[in-house]
Amino acid sequence: MKMSAITALAIVAGTAAYAERDDLNVAMLLPGDIEDNGFMEAGYNGLMRIEKEFGAKISYIDDIKPEPELLTDALRQLAQDGPDMIIAHGGQNNDATKQVAAEFPDIAFVVVQGNVSGPNLASYEVLQEESAWLAGAAAGLLTTTNVVGHISGIRVTPGLKGRGGFYNGLMHTNPDAEFLTIFAGDQDDDDLSARVAKAEIERGADFIFTMLNSGRQGAIDAMRDTNTRQFGNVIDWTEVEPEVFVGSAIADVSIPSVEAVRDFVEGDWKPGTVTAIGLENPDAVALTLSDKVPEDVRRQIEALKEKVISKEIEVSTEYDGPELEL
Repeated sequence: MKMSAITALAIVAGTAAYAERDDLNVAMLLPGDIEDNGFMEAGYNGLMRIEKEFGAKISYIDDIKPEPELLTDALRQLAQDGPDMIIAHGGQNNDATKQVAAEFPDIAFVVVQGNVSGPNLASYEVLQEESAWLAGAAAGLLTTTNVVGHISGIRVTPGLKGRGGFYNGLMHTNPDAEFLTIFAGDQDDDDLSARVAKAEIERGADFIFTMLNSGRQGAIDAMRDTNTRQFGNVIDWTEVEPEVFVGSAIADVSIPSVEAVRDFVEGDWKPGTVTAIGLENPDAVALTLSDKVPEDVRRQIEALKEKVISKEIEVSTEYDGPELEL
């Protein structure tokens, strides 16, 4: 059977086993810096795992601004080479991927941290809002000023859900806390993130949750010489900058792309679906806490984690309150 027929059958039925081959071809779009110590680098690491674990031929386009026309052009460029699967890393790719997937029906498309699906399109998502919720709960227990902040860049669905998760975790443990939040407009601008961090510090924030890419360094530098501490995301920032980070809402976004390819190879890939991975998989989603966090707070967070896993606590991602303006 020819490759195109196998791919088409897998896309339509979602159950056809991928034949034993040595020429699996996977392409990835990374709309950002693959050396950002964060979301984009994790996506690139996932692609490297795909190459190693499945012997796949890989290709990628990176450092693309998250603008609709640029994203669609990059996806079309990847599709021209006819890979078996194209993975768009990040929810900012939702609309562009849905559009381009319709133009190339014989290619399987995946959006990591997406919420779109179609006849040849699926999304895979690690539920970073669950680890963000725990980070918010920890911030609520740790704050002494009763002012807690949040900083992100672009307003995409995963970022909104992470912000909402953090806020609702904060309200669970400290409903009287003041919450400062902003989407500043850029994930990679150090000067901008430093200005935003300083603005929240001046408003009294002693803990700030950052969902940034390479622009995180600006926030780190702004907070280093203050009593303000940071909760990071994606990777364990308590190991990278232990003097600044009190915790990190881990969401290993290298995992969804690997799982998508594994499903495709094993014949389990299903278009038209969104696959979610949460705290029940601690390799994918977890909250780390620095050694400076008191033991009683650790115990409370562990108990809350178990309640989230058991669904005794439903993690809300809703937030309709005010946002900080510079």
